[in-house]
Amino acid sequence: MATSLLTGFPGFIGRRLARTLLDADESNRVVALVEERMRETAEKVAGGHERLEVLSGDIADRRLGLSGADYDRLAGEVTHVHHLAAIYDLAVPIELAQRVNVDGTGNVLEFCLAAAGLERLAYVSTAYVAGRRTGVVYEHELVMGQAFKNHYESTKFQAEVWVRELMDRVPTTILRPAIVVGDSRTGETEKFDGPYYMLRAIARSVAKNQPIVQFGAAGAPFNVVPVDFVVDAIARAATAPDTAGETLHLVDPDPLSAHDLMELLAHTYAGRGTKGRVPPRMIEAALRVPAVVNAFGGTPRESIAYLNHSVRFDTRRAVDLLTPLGLKPPVFSGYVENMVGFFREHEDDPAFARKG
Repeated sequence: MATSLLTGFPGFIGRRLARTLLDADESNRVVALVEERMRETAEKVAGGHERLEVLSGDIADRRLGLSGADYDRLAGEVTHVHHLAAIYDLAVPIELAQRVNVDGTGNVLEFCLAAAGLERLAYVSTAYVAGRRTGVVYEHELVMGQAFKNHYESTKFQAEVWVRELMDRVPTTILRPAIVVGDSRTGETEKFDGPYYMLRAIARSVAKNQPIVQFGAAGAPFNVVPVDFVVDAIARAATAPDTAGETLHLVDPDPLSAHDLMELLAHTYAGRGTKGRVPPRMIEAALRVPAVVNAFGGTPRESIAYLNHSVRFDTRRAVDLLTPLGLKPPVFSGYVENMVGFFREHEDDPAFARKG
């Protein structure tokens, strides 16, 4: 029997992780810590599940914004902490990113220190704590003098530094996903951002009977990973004895280049390839103009840096430790049809528009 404290519920990854944890063993319990403003939505997602408790709180507050009684109760009950909550907006202001991503993680760590029966903290970081580093980034590396593309990256880096400093006192597994896309089997996702901006740009070109153009650095690896693999890896790594103290890249070991990814999306969606290419720097400058943003499928300027970033994430520890658990990241070409199919069904639905 395990009792898990889960942050990041009812987000897309969080809700799937809760279901996975509960399905793993009929004696497992999950306590989802949610902000009061999200409580109603969280309750609906929970659906009255008897082993899923929705508890109002705030990771950005000391003692998680809980009453003394609730905090002490959880400290005595919780065996696992799954910390997913963060601000993922690439344009997030530094003050908000610092409060949630860094202070929030510090408060979760304080709880972990207070939880007498804690067996594992599964901390969800990001592969992009590598910042502007190029070449190969290894899982054991973190502080390498890197600069960062935005406050999301820099504050997730600060948070992971804090987590690592306490790993001798808090049994921890750090998971670093790349850019998360929809379910590899169904294509289901929560919103169309990241590589979905490429699909929006392709769809717009098709609708206007225009050529589909490339707008990233041709040879830069573009690393995406499906949500089902990420969720399964978080859930299983949190209980596997060999993963304690490890940092695992949840990425595609052999990512497509930005050029090849765009080409594959174009063929899958439109049945034709790309024609021509706009230089990345020109795109970044042009996306300051709203009309141009629309022309490129609503692509935010901040995201272009990820199409131009020549970095590869080594996965030897993730492969060595997750393969025996039956986990292997699916190849993008194997699930692109499902991803594009789901996009086709929902591309005009405003519910899938970018959320801050």
